[in-house]
Amino acid sequence: MSGGADVSGGARRDGERPPGSGYDATPYLPEHGGLAAYREAAADCRGCPLFEPATQTVFGEGRDDARIALVGEEPGDQEDRRGEPFVGPAGRMLRKAIEDAGLGDEPAYITNAVKHFKFEPAERGKRRIHKSPSLREVSACRPWLDAELRLLSPELVVALGATAARALLGSSFRVTKERGTPLPLALPPDGERQATVVATLHPSAILRSDDRERAYEGLVADLRAAARALAGG
Repeated sequence: MSGGADVSGGARRDGERPPGSGYDATPYLPEHGGLAAYREAAADCRGCPLFEPATQTVFGEGRDDARIALVGEEPGDQEDRRGEPFVGPAGRMLRKAIEDAGLGDEPAYITNAVKHFKFEPAERGKRRIHKSPSLREVSACRPWLDAELRLLSPELVVALGATAARALLGSSFRVTKERGTPLPLALPPDGERQATVVATLHPSAILRSDDRERAYEGLVADLRAAARALAGG
């Protein structure tokens, strides 16, 4: 691995426990390097039990100089199979909303709070049903998200859905009450640098909405508020 530490011995460094039982991705992070080194190291992450049934780690994608970081919950079925974030229906909706909100020309980086797909098999057929990650699983994966934000140092972070918002802003944060409101976010590792964070609904929630058109308009409105914050307005 270029520029990184040997991550193959993560379980041994975690007190001889089986991989995933320690609920902490920290032993698998490289000692140094950029996003490419962290992406490579994440492929071998065994920091929580979600790695075992998942097809692969789905790390963030985008430009290293991105001014905007968009953070979702976890990869879905298509993302798990392809190894890329937001490539399914929710991703297509998100990209359309970004364009409609006037952010399409801004360099962006997109990732998730949790890097492995959590699911349960359908009662019939081969379909895999999404399950939201637990607080423990989100916490286990937090070192990867912290590393991404530290390396990117974005000006704006968009939290997509409750899981991402709570990972960034604390467990008491409620998207339904505070969505679309620009708030300060201390960036890793020490909080000396700050970004603006705006929370909104996850696009998958809009796809499930009974009034999809109205829900989509709300997403675009939140992203427009994010665009104004980025412009300093």
